[in-house]
Amino acid sequence: MIYRYNKLKHTHATGGENVNKINLKHCKDKKGFTLIELLVVMAILAMLAALVGPRLFKNVGKGKQSAAKAQIELFNQALDSYRLDTGRYPSSSEGLNALSTNSGAQGWDGPYLRKGLPNDPWGKPYIYQNPGTHGEYDLFSYGADGAQGGEGENKDVASWE
Repeated sequence: MIYRYNKLKHTHATGGENVNKINLKHCKDKKGFTLIELLVVMAILAMLAALVGPRLFKNVGKGKQSAAKAQIELFNQALDSYRLDTGRYPSSSEGLNALSTNSGAQGWDGPYLRKGLPNDPWGKPYIYQNPGTHGEYDLFSYGADGAQGGEGENKDVASWE
């Protein structure tokens, strides 16, 4: 219910003087939202967020997987350039840091990465192994959970896939 205060002028019976009195009057023609209408709208918005939210966050996970694949491809190109200059891939002990700083490799003509060594999209370092079990080297990320294996966003992203 919406109420409005109205000032009504009444004439005092004895002296004819004006006296202002405040009267509380129910007003149906006033425009505005009631508390129930606002609660209904908020409930509808909450239901929509509950339906759309999981789908939106699912796509964010796919985006991070794609970003990790793209970064691994850039690492592959940088590692190939390193190999062309030095005649070998960096050892596991040199790791991916050999792409940014010279560890004493003969023929090194880097840096091979413009902005240093990035982490994977989940903030963890990429794993580099030389020699690899799937090729001359293995380069991979364990995904969102940081553990081997997994499904969806937790799936490992690897250079040999």
